[in-house]
Amino acid sequence: MPLAPLPVVDTRSFFRPVSSALVATLRDLQPQDWDRPTLAGTWTVRDITAHLVDVTFRRVSFQRDRLVPPPPPFAIQSERDFVRFINGLNHEWVSVTRRFSPQVLTELFDLASTDLARFVESQPLDALSLFGVSWAGEQTSEGWFDIGREFTELWHHQMQIRLAVGAADADDPRYLKAILDLSLRALPHVYRDVAGAEGATLVVQADGPSGGVWTLRRDAQAWTLWGGRPDHADAEVRMTADAAWKLLYNALPEAAAAGAFTVEGDAALAAPLVRARSIVI
Repeated sequence: MPLAPLPVVDTRSFFRPVSSALVATLRDLQPQDWDRPTLAGTWTVRDITAHLVDVTFRRVSFQRDRLVPPPPPFAIQSERDFVRFINGLNHEWVSVTRRFSPQVLTELFDLASTDLARFVESQPLDALSLFGVSWAGEQTSEGWFDIGREFTELWHHQMQIRLAVGAADADDPRYLKAILDLSLRALPHVYRDVAGAEGATLVVQADGPSGGVWTLRRDAQAWTLWGGRPDHADAEVRMTADAAWKLLYNALPEAAAAGAFTVEGDAALAAPLVRARSIVI
């Protein structure tokens, strides 16, 4: 498959089925399941559910209802400031909702996610973005990418819940395929400070029904991401699609990350991939 520009990723129709399946899973949980630890640091299943309620209501309020977001309590002058601001928002809500019952959290997510699904389904792919996708290094983004980023938030958090409680994964390979197509767009930003000769290439192959092949190429001014592979690559990384999303969403321990993939060619060129993340951290 020769190199080709990355296609638009349309996730609008995915919000409703993924959200509905998560609601069904939450309703089946036993009381003790809500306190199970997850891959999301110190957050439990309860905390992740609360976080999903928060970000979903935020999106509906800010974009559908055009509520102007309250200003940050301090000046955002760097990426580190932005991360601190977002982490503060998340912590505030999760702390408050520890007073809510699992039933209330489930009902809130059911309401919020239904509203969000209805809204994104009505949006054209070229709609104005609400926010730039920061983990891709963008101050402003195309509307489909902004919506797609919101889908990655929903998808990876519901996977954290499923893994914590032993629930079956969503069985439609299109969901994870979309996650990878969106999330690997973080690579040019990850490699922004990595030196490389013009024309240097790193191929990333994810195996499985949701997999694909992508190429990171050093152009004159920056690294760019393409679909497919060149005739010759300086390095090639291969992993499963499952390992790929876990790496990108901080779901692999650091010690295990490097072992999640195999490398052929220039190992130094592949090394920064271990640090790739498609979330704000």
